[in-house]
Amino acid sequence: MYHFFRTQKIIWMPQELDAFQPYPVEIMPGRIFLGNLSQACNRKMHKDLKIKAHVNISMETTPYFKGNEDKLLHIKIEDSLHASLLPFFRHICHFMELHLQLSSVILVFSTQGISRSSAAVMAFLMHHNGETLKRSWAHVKKCKNNMHPNRGLVSQLLEWEKIIHGDYITDIMDPVY
Repeated sequence: MYHFFRTQKIIWMPQELDAFQPYPVEIMPGRIFLGNLSQACNRKMHKDLKIKAHVNISMETTPYFKGNEDKLLHIKIEDSLHASLLPFFRHICHFMELHLQLSSVILVFSTQGISRSSAAVMAFLMHHNGETLKRSWAHVKKCKNNMHPNRGLVSQLLEWEKIIHGDYITDIMDPVY
């Protein structure tokens, strides 16, 4: 599926390895990717992955889809414990579902791709698949090992779980969260 990753090369020079840019991680095969700001600004990655929509959960902007509200959902929130993403979860989910129906490839990103964007992806998985926070967390963790929403976002994801399932199911006091 990703022919551009193929290479005949077996030995890499140190400067080549330093120049290597990791691609966003795949959350839903060929449909949803989770990444960071530098990946969101990389023209080659956009072309290779055929990205057609952005969910930007950061204060920064990118050169892509600027002024095109149909392809860009930009939620400007700071990376802090007090940032409130819960009011935007429903909008994020509807935006992503619409683009999945249109067969668009979506990149969800934040500045570092660790906290805010991971929370947005988990909220979508909980909504789209009817999953618990625990299952969504496990799925995203399997795809992106260094993801870790801050405690404020974890609490908001638990509230989102209650909205979706009618009750709290996941115990966020578990050290995993």
